[in-house]
Amino acid sequence: MESLDPSPSAKSGADGAASVWPGTPIGRVAAPLRDQVLDVLRQAILDFKLRPGQRLIERELMEQLGVSRATVREVVGRLTSEGLLTTIPQKGTIVAVLSIREAADIYAMRASLEALAARQFVERSSPHQVKALREAFEAFVQIDEAGEAGDLARLRAKDAFYKVLLEGADNVPLTQTLTGLQSRVRLLRRTSLSVQGRINSTIEEIRKVVEAIEAGDGDAAAEASAEHVRNAAAAALARMEQTEQQQVA
Repeated sequence: MESLDPSPSAKSGADGAASVWPGTPIGRVAAPLRDQVLDVLRQAILDFKLRPGQRLIERELMEQLGVSRATVREVVGRLTSEGLLTTIPQKGTIVAVLSIREAADIYAMRASLEALAARQFVERSSPHQVKALREAFEAFVQIDEAGEAGDLARLRAKDAFYKVLLEGADNVPLTQTLTGLQSRVRLLRRTSLSVQGRINSTIEEIRKVVEAIEAGDGDAAAEASAEHVRNAAAAALARMEQTEQQQVA
């Protein structure tokens, strides 16, 4: 039986997976039990503690999180609808592995939607929100940790930047659509940011978005945002193709 531990060399069973889950037992905080389990599993996937292709075993989830089968199944269904889990006949539930085509489609959607968000931020945001966007960008720039810790810090800082952007755009349907994509977008950001030298390009591309917004130029902000997504797509898709070729070889 496979372990939930993401490390290929880790031992199987509950002991091997213990480091994935939080120290506070599920059910000891105010949030509904289902929401707690959902947050724990989602974050483990987004932080790559559970790796793409890794199998999740219902009984182990019940034992390790101390919840019922019904709760586990409800949460698995929710994460499947978010595109983070996939159920494969005769294999069970695994952490989703995005195909190159799926990734390309998500990037194409992001380019259009985030360009609209940047344009509407210029049209609808307050001076306070413009300042908050600059501060979120500077927080992203200032992260200099190396390795896994730095990768996660950058992902969280970029999440914070887009949160401010969407709040300022003040478009509920747009926010709902991008939020629906957010989990898979986060996984793709991890891929693109891991490309050597990509982080420096990312900083300069986002700087152009922020400067266009500060100048009140909606067209320039939209184009800079779309260009950033297109460049991120090129980096991530090239990395995915390289990985696929290595696996075939």
